[in-house]
Order: sequence, then C-alpha cells, then structure tokens
Amino acid sequence: MPETSHILHTAKLKNNCPECSLADSLELTFTQIENENRFYSKASKNINSVMRCNSCDTTIYPVSWNEDLERVYEYNRKLAKPKPTGIKLKPLAYFIIILDAIIIGIVIYLLK
Repeated sequence: MPETSHILHTAKLKNNCPECSLADSLELTFTQIENENRFYSKASKNINSVMRCNSCDTTIYPVSWNEDLERVYEYNRKLAKPKPTGIKLKPLAYFIIILDAIIIGIVIYLLK
C-alpha cells in the first residue's frame, strides 16, 4: 500500500537552538501518514513531529529540549488538526458495491 505523508502544521519558532544557540532558526513540523489503495484511503492515528534547526541543519530531539521548547511544542501540537482516521471509499469501491447490490437484486428477483 502506498503511503502519503501530509504536513498538518509547520511553525517557525523564536526560541534558541539547544545545539548552536541561534534564535529564530528552529522549525517544528507535524505530519500524518495516509495509506491508499484502489478502493479506499485511511489516515493513520499517529502524528509525527520533527524539530529542526535551519542554521546548523540538525534534528533537535526531545532529550535536549528545555521547558520553553516543551511548552511551545505542546501549544503547536494543539494547533495541528489531524485528518479524520475513518476509511474514505474511492469511486471504484462505490461502483463494486452498487454492482453487487444490482446482482443480488437480480438473483433474488429470478428466484421468486
């Protein structure tokens, strides 16, 4: 099944980078994976997040976060609205369901 990654929310942070100590270089991105095939698409319940420093080009892991970064992370996590996780049928699936219903109706009509 092919997977597509959707960016839910991206924020440029004004906090200092824990690695290089530069301000205004952090970027926080929230993504969600969506699995698709010919019949349906379904978004994952998991939301992934990545904090990167654009100046030193490193990924900032939660181990090196301070309280300010944790607070900003929690705030931005609330702003990231995930896609619905239900199954979304595609036109081919609707066609097969309608075709099956018609065939079942014909079989029931002919057996009477």
